[in-house]
Amino acid sequence: MNSPMHNTQTTVTDEHKDDKRWSIRALIVDDDVPIRELMIDYLARFNIHASGVTDGAAMRQAMQAEHFDVVVLDLMLPGEDGLSLCRWLRAESDIPILMLTARCEPTDRIIGLELGADDYMAKPFEPRELVARIQTILRRVRDDRTEQRANIRFDNWRLNSVLRQLIADDGLVVPLSNAEFRLLWVFIERPRRVLSREQLLDAARGRSIEAFDRSIDLLVSRLRQKLGDDPKAPQLIKTVRGEGYLFDARDIG
Repeated sequence: MNSPMHNTQTTVTDEHKDDKRWSIRALIVDDDVPIRELMIDYLARFNIHASGVTDGAAMRQAMQAEHFDVVVLDLMLPGEDGLSLCRWLRAESDIPILMLTARCEPTDRIIGLELGADDYMAKPFEPRELVARIQTILRRVRDDRTEQRANIRFDNWRLNSVLRQLIADDGLVVPLSNAEFRLLWVFIERPRRVLSREQLLDAARGRSIEAFDRSIDLLVSRLRQKLGDDPKAPQLIKTVRGEGYLFDARDIG
């Protein structure tokens, strides 16, 4: 571009902003306006809606106003530098961060990654590489989150939500019926909360569950047995007399 622009925030048009074809939303934090504009225009070709800001204050304002899938963060910025902003971002959220720098010091890259950046690119770079890096980061984050969601740990157990199996620390595999899986899933999503029989019935209802309270009691009993939870003194699924049940597992995640 022949003449630099002086606005602190740039973006594609509002018409494009609301277009359903935009599958990824990126925030570019870079005070080099021509480079920022180049990145925004190029990313648009790959269904990445990008907004651009100049500094940390504008970055925080943009993130409060809008949801983004990834932040492209330049290291050298006026005021707060990229490392400081990377530290702040990681403390506030788990949004993926791609750092950019014109400096080639290995220590910058190491510090950035240690502070929580997901990837690092040196300037100058090919715009197509930027697209590839963003897509790779988001694919890796998506796969990690899917894996975490598919395998949930609590106490001495791991629940595989894809295979619907309980797996003990010693490798013992305990299959679950559909009703047992749904009930355990309800408990895992609402730990340490008293859930009434009616709430559990509504959440775990299936063709194998009859619409009466006693069916939940029987289902809880079967689930306790598979979890090795002593029915006389249960530690995982506790009975709250007159109210329902409470799932008291530790370290769910």
